[in-house]
Amino acid sequence: MFAVVYRFSVRPGELNEFTNAWAELTNLIRKYEGSLGSRLHRLNDDEYIAYAQWPERSVWEGSGKLLPPEADGARKRLRDSCTSIETIYELEVVKDLLA
Repeated sequence: MFAVVYRFSVRPGELNEFTNAWAELTNLIRKYEGSLGSRLHRLNDDEYIAYAQWPERSVWEGSGKLLPPEADGARKRLRDSCTSIETIYELEVVKDLLA
């Protein structure tokens, strides 16, 4: 299993737009690209961390080609609601004890 950790810096007043776009895009990625899903965490008022799981690194690296057209709108809304988006960790899972 493979995991990726992202950091999002959300523009003031854009939290609802950000969380809605994040959820929509995450659901599409899970449905069409083989992701195992993601969790969104609040670090502080304007920074959020997402932890996404994938069956293996190669699935994550090859993702993005199978998404339907509506993913473009969700991706744009996500990007527009943030001042920055960065991948902070790419991790191979050693042991998995999550339920």
